[in-house]
Amino acid sequence: MGRIVAVCTSLRKGERKRNIGWGRLIPNHGLEGDAHAGPWHRQVSLLALESIRKMQAQGLKVGPGDFAENLTTEGLDLRSLVPGTKLKIGPEAVVEVTQIGKVCHERCAVYYQAGDCIMPREGIFARVLKGGPVQVGDNIEVVDGQGDV
Repeated sequence: MGRIVAVCTSLRKGERKRNIGWGRLIPNHGLEGDAHAGPWHRQVSLLALESIRKMQAQGLKVGPGDFAENLTTEGLDLRSLVPGTKLKIGPEAVVEVTQIGKVCHERCAVYYQAGDCIMPREGIFARVLKGGPVQVGDNIEVVDGQGDV
């Protein structure tokens, strides 16, 4: 089990997201008010704080939201998950992992600063199966794929 350390959003795609501390996951949509939300397979993005720390160790001044992730987690090995894995977030929300990593068609600002970016390799994407509130400090855990949603 892990926990949520940041809930991040942006009004436009291509921007770093800012930690708003809490939000609402909307079924088949994503994080309410976020530019990346919508009826597609990458409704919510997640990145581990452990991954961000790798970039900090290279001297970058980056933190939650700087890689355009919606949810920054800690204590859950996101890279070990596979598409189809279901995650319970907070008291009621459930998401299903749809994609591990992504292809970056354009280099982001972080890539130009560090010569590397972790989101394409270590970020994951999910669709919202069951909505609900999510906030910093909430638990995030893998749930039985056969369970009711």
